[in-house]
Amino acid sequence: MEKPERGRFITFEGTDGAGKSTQGAFVERMLGEHGVECIRTREPGGSPMGEAIRSLLLDRDNLPATPATELLLVFAARAQHLAELIEPCLARGTWVLCDRFTDATYAYQGAAGGLGFDAVSVVENWVQDDLRPDLTLVFDVPVDVGRARTEHRGGEADRFESLNDSAKEKIRNAYLELAARFPSRIEVIDATQSMESVNEAVAGVIRGRLARWRHA
Repeated sequence: MEKPERGRFITFEGTDGAGKSTQGAFVERMLGEHGVECIRTREPGGSPMGEAIRSLLLDRDNLPATPATELLLVFAARAQHLAELIEPCLARGTWVLCDRFTDATYAYQGAAGGLGFDAVSVVENWVQDDLRPDLTLVFDVPVDVGRARTEHRGGEADRFESLNDSAKEKIRNAYLELAARFPSRIEVIDATQSMESVNEAVAGVIRGRLARWRHA
């Protein structure tokens, strides 16, 4: 039997309130219209173990965790996510759309947590080997815009949503730095635009990648 073509791995990143989850659903619908089988997932999470770790990480009432503890917990969840869902799906040709992945770890634990990019890179290489997303969409909004959107959405803020503006500025800048380092993988989308304009920008990127990948 002929081995199926490996699926593509697309990740969605951005500060809180940037609209990445909404765009993940949009891309899922768009790919479905193009006949692409895909699955949506999230980090931390994506497996029973990962979801348990997610609850531990996001709960503001838990004991305080150092950035190093957060880093190791995030990658523990990621290792299980890769083994149980991401790698098997990609191997059988299913595309994986993931709400946050390792770029978030660089931004949150590396930049805002003060560990630096090098510390994250060491664990990334160990856990992921050479696996990296085929495409990452970073939805960029100023910190005050993201905060206003999150507050308007309502509900209790989790541990990371509750970070102060200085930390969130570091997170935003880290995403932009990563985009500058990896321009062939990371596309920055101006998420201050209307939903229709953001959808149009995302659709343009996806159409371009589909054309490129199908001729690769």
